[in-house]
Amino acid sequence: MGQMIAFKRPDGADCKAYLNSPAGNDKAPGIVVIQEWWGLNDQIKGVADRFAALGYRALAPDLYKGKVTLDAAEASHLMTSLNFGDAATQDIRGAVQYLKQTSAKVGVVGFCMGGALTVVAAMYVKEADACSSWYGFPPDEAGDVKQIRTPLQLHFAEDDAAFAAERAKALEAKLREGKAPFESYWYKAGHAFGNETGQNHNAECARLAWERTTNFFGKHLK
Repeated sequence: MGQMIAFKRPDGADCKAYLNSPAGNDKAPGIVVIQEWWGLNDQIKGVADRFAALGYRALAPDLYKGKVTLDAAEASHLMTSLNFGDAATQDIRGAVQYLKQTSAKVGVVGFCMGGALTVVAAMYVKEADACSSWYGFPPDEAGDVKQIRTPLQLHFAEDDAAFAAERAKALEAKLREGKAPFESYWYKAGHAFGNETGQNHNAECARLAWERTTNFFGKHLK
């Protein structure tokens, strides 16, 4: 069973997080799971539980410091208020460092807003060994994606109303230009197709993306 813990960010502040580990295995590879814009809710804890069942130490940091919502307008406000640079270089990097105390390799996976933060983590969290982003990417001013050297996997939805397909294609072009080690996949689905509680859930696309993600982490972390 998972539990709430606290870890230290690089700046020394505490960050709470949900941790689920394979029984008694502190040395198992780790995965940091990054929330959608709803917050650290039961759905995202469930994703962490699925990774734990596959033998990973799964840690989901609470980027909203205790706030969770079901309301899209409030979620948008919470996401807009979030300092992405701080979340990536402090909360997410701290989570990776926490797992790395005993795990030799640690990956990052994120969904929606968390997908955008996963790409930011690929730029700035040098301790991460592999990053898998689901239907999310940051604005250009977040940094130069051409500098990414961490293996990066991208999952895009063709009918994504939140993250436009042409912007996703521009991201792919930049990554190719920088010779970044990335792979990308497109799905005939809408935004957040992997969230089984959401209106755009597409079971077949979700299954395929999950299979690709677990294979990717298996290759780079195990």
